[in-house]
Amino acid sequence: MKKLVYIFAIMLVIVACSESDDTGSSTSASPDNYNRVAMQTNLADNIIIPRIQNLKSALQTLSDVNNTFTATPNQANLDNIRAAFVSAYKDWQLVEPFNIGQAEILQYNFKMNVYPTTVADIEANIANGNYDLLAAANNDAVGFPAVDYMLHGIAATDADILNKYTNANYVTYLTDLIAQMNSLTQNVLTDWTTNYRTVFINSTENTASSAVNKFINDYIFYFEKGLRANKFGIPAGVFSATSLSDKAEAIYNGTISRDLAIIALDNVQNIFNGKASSTAPTGEGFYKYLVALDRTDLATLINTRIDDARQKIQNLNADLKTQVEVDSVKMTEAYDALQLVVISLKVDMLQAFNVSVDYVDADGD
Repeated sequence: MKKLVYIFAIMLVIVACSESDDTGSSTSASPDNYNRVAMQTNLADNIIIPRIQNLKSALQTLSDVNNTFTATPNQANLDNIRAAFVSAYKDWQLVEPFNIGQAEILQYNFKMNVYPTTVADIEANIANGNYDLLAAANNDAVGFPAVDYMLHGIAATDADILNKYTNANYVTYLTDLIAQMNSLTQNVLTDWTTNYRTVFINSTENTASSAVNKFINDYIFYFEKGLRANKFGIPAGVFSATSLSDKAEAIYNGTISRDLAIIALDNVQNIFNGKASSTAPTGEGFYKYLVALDRTDLATLINTRIDDARQKIQNLNADLKTQVEVDSVKMTEAYDALQLVVISLKVDMLQAFNVSVDYVDADGD
């Protein structure tokens, strides 16, 4: 009997130790001894927080320019607010992958860039003046796609667009859209600078709930869904019987969707290389992580495949909606090149890091 009790006690100790290893602590070393804290610090201080700060600045500029435009809706002021919109939309491409912390809680991405926007919902909101822009039902009537419509799509000519802004309801809606984007971005930035940075840097254990593993998954999810599928696969008709050109990004502006995609791809590559910009030196990031694991071959391959995909995208029409309508094959070729990157990231890199996928693959690839 004493022997059985002793064996049972030993088993309890083993289970307890196992559970402790699984959950980890915020200061535990990664299982491969790579310095995850250094990587997370570089990502937070040199990439994530500066990009959110830049977006906040761009949105504040957009807000200021909007005040001038709505007070005096003339052609010069319309041109100025359009330019401010494009600048902010480009900065957004550098922030969209960071769906973690307060951004995840607020569903930030859904409030900023669900496209295509739903014109009927926007016009209904404008007409009745009674709306909650934070409601999930309005995710397709807010953010950059909605502002794109308000500045480029509400009428056929600039003169008619300007005439719309003699109506106070249009002025109010545009102003409310920009104010919400500004406020949400400030909330995300404040969280990073006052609280989440510390969590992000120190939560480095190899568990499903650690910040580092969640960030790795969010990064790949963004590349697979936000960039590959949303910007290319869906408009090109990869997941449907026919192409869906109206589901491209920035369809009302009609000149920037390819540039937005290239900026997004450059950003993904810079994050991978731990670089603050394309001209900055390689810092602690996924590239150096793979090198530390003796997987320089994979690290090099990922960069090569991203470069190959960029070449495919650079050959497309400046307006991806037009590209789909004129020659959708080139869009699918760009998609296929991006898909090779997905395989390297989602299969090979995750396996090297010993990190499990934490999201459901909805499109079966």
